[in-house]
Amino acid sequence: MGILRGETIVVAFDALRANKVRAFLTTLGVVIGSACIVLVVTIALSGRRYVIGQIEGVGSNLVHAEYVRSPGQAMALSYEINLGDMEAVAGIPQVAVAAGTRDIRQAVVVAGVERPISFVGVTEGFQQIRKLIVLRGRFFDAEDMQLRSKVCLLTKELADRIFPYEDPVGRTIRVSELSFTVIGVFKERVATFGLTEIQRDSVLIPFSLMKYYTGEDVLGVLYAQARSPEDVVSVTRQVESILRSRHPAGAVYDVHDLGAILDAAKSVSRALTIVLVLVAFIALLISGVGIMNIMLVTVTERTREIGIRRAIGAPRSEILYQFLVEAIMISGTGAVAGILIGVSIPVLLQPLLPGNVRVPVSWLSVVVAFLVSCLTGVFFGYLPANRAAKLQPTESLRYE
Repeated sequence: MGILRGETIVVAFDALRANKVRAFLTTLGVVIGSACIVLVVTIALSGRRYVIGQIEGVGSNLVHAEYVRSPGQAMALSYEINLGDMEAVAGIPQVAVAAGTRDIRQAVVVAGVERPISFVGVTEGFQQIRKLIVLRGRFFDAEDMQLRSKVCLLTKELADRIFPYEDPVGRTIRVSELSFTVIGVFKERVATFGLTEIQRDSVLIPFSLMKYYTGEDVLGVLYAQARSPEDVVSVTRQVESILRSRHPAGAVYDVHDLGAILDAAKSVSRALTIVLVLVAFIALLISGVGIMNIMLVTVTERTREIGIRRAIGAPRSEILYQFLVEAIMISGTGAVAGILIGVSIPVLLQPLLPGNVRVPVSWLSVVVAFLVSCLTGVFFGYLPANRAAKLQPTESLRYE
């Protein structure tokens, strides 16, 4: 039986080799389908990882609060978020670090030229929470905050605009009667396109200095970084509770986190992945129909050959086995070729992508692509194979 099965495999291989063009075109459909599965899953994973990374890059496990409005304006200042609120939030056990900011529009004078800019007073911990990248110089230290040093950091865009041909670190900018020494140039880890307090023309200064000159400890935005993703929901509730308990009733505070955005991004990515995988499966389905059609034509053309094999003693199972082997050879070869193409394309494109973009190849998609392609060949190859096995030897020998 083993010898007969081995001979059947050889016969199946010879039959495919005798019809190279037909076999190639049939295999091509499987190649496209299996490559689509690998590429679709790879693209979906890469897109999901990139989008979530961009959102998380704004701040890990971040909760932020802003004062929205109060019932009246007579005691508006008492409703504002302040340093006391930040200290209370910092005392929450699940909070790793808390920080606050306040921004004021001003005009800065550099080399006799006045430019509108946004001064942003920041407390300690702001760089850690917002993951700011210092490109030149340094960030504020504890001494700058404590001594209310007249120092500042510029965004890269602003530094390039007002100091286009020199290093801005160590240079001086003037606001009214105050002069600030530039100690660093920074950028956001992930661009927020002006949707946060960081604008293209922002200048960071110690919050203690801003408080000294304005006489107010009001914070425009209060940030809290939870110790883990699991603590974000609890921290959000506690921050809201602290603000309500520390201020007169009636004030409205907007306290939210990135969890809803992350969940929405994950849901969209998941839905997109399902749609793309369905498209890939449709491609495989079409290739499977192609295999079935080609095999049916092959059975018709080889009816006399089947009759001769049956006449010399080949059982029905061997005929069935022969045509199934041909279908498996087509689908298996197409699956391997498609997988190699699907894996090689992301590897070849990786050097052309930005440094922060990684294209992970899912080995689960490789296994799924191979199994689905082979099962497609078996499923769609069974009908023609079964038809061939049921042919009667006498009728097959009379077929011309």
